[in-house]
Order: sequence, then C-alpha cells, then structure tokens
Amino acid sequence: MSIVIVGGHDRMVAQYKKICKSYKCKVKVFTHMKADFDKQIGCPDLLVLFTNTVSHKMVKTALDEIDSSKTDVVRSHTSSQNALTEILKSCCA
Repeated sequence: MSIVIVGGHDRMVAQYKKICKSYKCKVKVFTHMKADFDKQIGCPDLLVLFTNTVSHKMVKTALDEIDSSKTDVVRSHTSSQNALTEILKSCCA
C-alpha cells in the first residue's frame, strides 16, 4: 500500500516512516509545500492529511492532484504517532 502524508511536524518524519514501514507500506511525507509538490504526490492508495499543521493551499493542492476514485483520504486534526497508528490500523486491516 502506498501512502502520502501531508502535514505533520518536521521532527516526526522519521517516526512517520518507521510506523508506515511496520505496516509494510511505502510512504512519502510532505511537511512543507515545495515548488513541485503537486508533481510529487502521484497516485497513492491513501492520503493522510494532518489538518492542524498544514496550510489550506497545501491541502487543496493535494486534493486536486489525487484521483479520488482510487485514493482514500483521511483527515486527522492531530499529527501524533498514535493518530497515524490508528489510521493505519483501520485502513490496512
């Protein structure tokens, strides 16, 4: 399963990747909007939006780039390890 995480904290990126790896998922994490952000998203199976730590423009760009028929979108107000773990438990089960 491929996952794109939009938002979150810079210092948590390695932990997000470790959690996803434990569920045998490939992951891309974007905490800041880069110049070619829209081209890097691709077509993931799951898009996780940490809404408390991301700009509205970044959320809109991410949602515009995915194919909503193939990608599940999960929004979480918190960007903690436990929040990500709970999302992966429900989506990867």
